Amino acid sequence: MTAASPPSALTIAGSDSGGAAGLQADLRTFLTCGVHGLVAVTAVTVQNTLGVHDRADLPPHIVAGQIGAVASDMGVGAAKTGMLASAEIIHAVAAACDEHEIGRDHRIPFVVDPVAASMHGHPLFDEDGLAAVRDELLPRATVLTPNLDEVRLLAGIEVRDREQMYAAAVTLQRLGPRYVLVKSGHLLDDPECVDLLFDGSTFVELPGPRFGTPHTHGAGDTMASALTAGLARGMTVPDAARFAKKFVSRAVEHSYPMGAKVGPVSAFWRLAPEAD
Repeated sequence: MTAASPPSALTIAGSDSGGAAGLQADLRTFLTCGVHGLVAVTAVTVQNTLGVHDRADLPPHIVAGQIGAVASDMGVGAAKTGMLASAEIIHAVAAACDEHEIGRDHRIPFVVDPVAASMHGHPLFDEDGLAAVRDELLPRATVLTPNLDEVRLLAGIEVRDREQMYAAAVTLQRLGPRYVLVKSGHLLDDPECVDLLFDGSTFVELPGPRFGTPHTHGAGDTMASALTAGLARGMTVPDAARFAKKFVSRAVEHSYPMGAKVGPVSAFWRLAPEAD
C-alpha cells in the first residue's frame, strides 16, 4: 500500500561541503521533523571547519528553474532561504517566489534567513546583495530570522542587550516582513539565550538555555529550517517559532566536535528513543 505524502518544504540555499550548515543542515532538519525536503541550490562552497576556501555561484536562471520545477510538480508547503550569494540570484528568487505563490502575501509561508556572512566572517554577498535582501526579500517574508550580526547589517543597530533586541525587531518589521524573529545566540554575556518574535504589535520571548559548547556551526540554519518545517506542517508562526526554539536548543545541547575547529549542532537527538 502506498503511504500518504508527507508535508514538503523547500530550501533555497548554498551547499556546505562540511555538511554542518547550508542546505545540508536544512535537509537534515526537515527529515527529522517529518518533512520532505526540496532544494534549489544557489551556490557550492568549498569549506570545512577552518573556513570557506572557494565558492561557485549558480546562474540565476538555474536557481529560479529549480524553484519552478519542484513547485509546479511536487508542491511546496513552506519555503526558506539561506545563502543567496548575489543580487542577481535574489532578483531571480523573488520573481520565482511571486510566480509560485511563495511569500507573505501568498498562500505558501516564506522564511527569510538573511545569511550575510559565514560563521568564519567571510562575506557571502556584496552591498548590492545586501540592498536586494532589504528591498526584495524582506517585504516578501512571512518570517525574517536574523542573528545579531545580520541585524547590524540590515538595520544598522548594534545589539548588546535584550532591550536593544526589541528596538531591532521593531526597525526590521517596519521593512516589510510579517514577523521578525531575532536570534540571540551571539549575545554571549546573557546567561540565557532568549530569542524575540515580533509581529508589529506583540512581542513573544522564546527563552532557552545557553550551553557552554563551542560547537554551534549550523545553529541558525537549523532553527530557520525547523521553523519552516513547522509551518509546512500547518503550525501558526508563534507555534512554529516555539517548536524551532526547542529543536535548536536540543541540537546545540547535543552538538559534537568534528574537524579542527567549530563542530556542528546535531539533529540526531530527535532520532533517539527518549527524544520525545
